[in-house]
Amino acid sequence: MPKKWFQNWFNSPYYHILYQQRNDEEAEFFIDNLCAYLKPGSSSRLLDIACGRGRHAVYLNKKGYDVTGIDLSFSSIRFAQQFENEKLHFFVHDMRYLFYINYFDIAFNLFTSFGYFETEKDHINALKTFRKSLKKGGILVLDYFNSEKIMRNLTQQEVKRADGIDFYISKKVAGGKIIKSISFEHKNKDFSFKEEVKAFTFADFENMFEKSGFKILNYFGDHSLNNFEPTRSDRLIFICSKADA
Repeated sequence: MPKKWFQNWFNSPYYHILYQQRNDEEAEFFIDNLCAYLKPGSSSRLLDIACGRGRHAVYLNKKGYDVTGIDLSFSSIRFAQQFENEKLHFFVHDMRYLFYINYFDIAFNLFTSFGYFETEKDHINALKTFRKSLKKGGILVLDYFNSEKIMRNLTQQEVKRADGIDFYISKKVAGGKIIKSISFEHKNKDFSFKEEVKAFTFADFENMFEKSGFKILNYFGDHSLNNFEPTRSDRLIFICSKADA
């Protein structure tokens, strides 16, 4: 079977070139705010789902926590593994499939690392695996873009320059997805990639959380954990608990 867009794009070095402005300070600011809100115990076990190169996981580990990061991208995990220690581990793993069971206190799925699959069933199954990985009463933090604001303010065409490469980016909404097409030339070769992310609304998440066994405890609209405003907030951040079976 041909690879899905996320298997190709996230494993490409050009993904990290285009998005290199996503810096550690931004990640650390968000994690500081989440930890102040959640107050994890010193012995808490934390799971970073779709961890990428591990910037959130590494910082959580620096705070003293036992952290496991999983991601589908072999190249990202190989990069992250240089930071491993006795309380920090990274594995190549597809979030849709069972990992640990009743093991983690908190699971994080950050920076719109969800919404990639074709069907609602796939997304609900992924949430069910998140739930199964958590201990009784465990917490899920899911950080998504605010699709309502994005669709209202969609920039259809733009060019971004990074490391001497001009990335030509076009965006559209089709089939319930926000689709970003990325094309560029490098070393006399033409490249093209896509990002296709579901334009999930608050109501969509309510439905999926209910079907997958989560209860929404709170939700926020940005990494400062301000209130969510549907037309103005940049993010849609859920704090959920593992509902009783």
